Amino acid sequence: MHACGLRRFRRCFSAEQEAIAGAFRRHTLLALDDCLYALQATIPHLSRSALHRCFQRHGISRLPLNEDGHSPPKKKFKDYPIGYLHVDFAKIQTEEGKQYLFVAIDRTSKVAFAKLHPRAKRVVALTEFAANMAWNTA
Repeated sequence: MHACGLRRFRRCFSAEQEAIAGAFRRHTLLALDDCLYALQATIPHLSRSALHRCFQRHGISRLPLNEDGHSPPKKKFKDYPIGYLHVDFAKIQTEEGKQYLFVAIDRTSKVAFAKLHPRAKRVVALTEFAANMAWNTA
């Protein structure tokens, strides 16, 4: 047992997983629970409290405020046909070097999916990502 019965702090994320979570939050500006749901496919042992602590460590636990000091108003997505995917990517730095975080959001169901890939300029990266996303959502 540790002094005063306190448990030792254990980090639940690798540096790469922290980079994924941070980049995903900054890129999508989704709420904590939405980020948790989207990232659980990529980081299976992820818990809500661990994700919140990660966001706090990186100073992104609160969404940015507008000039008035209030939260920005929530915007509605335009109506899209079923199956419309918005795919985007962001460059992040990990222990292995520069990698790309691919993010896809189904505009109708609001389901999001994220995956790291070492290359962004090849069609192979996008096709692998799309195949993996289809497999994980089926």
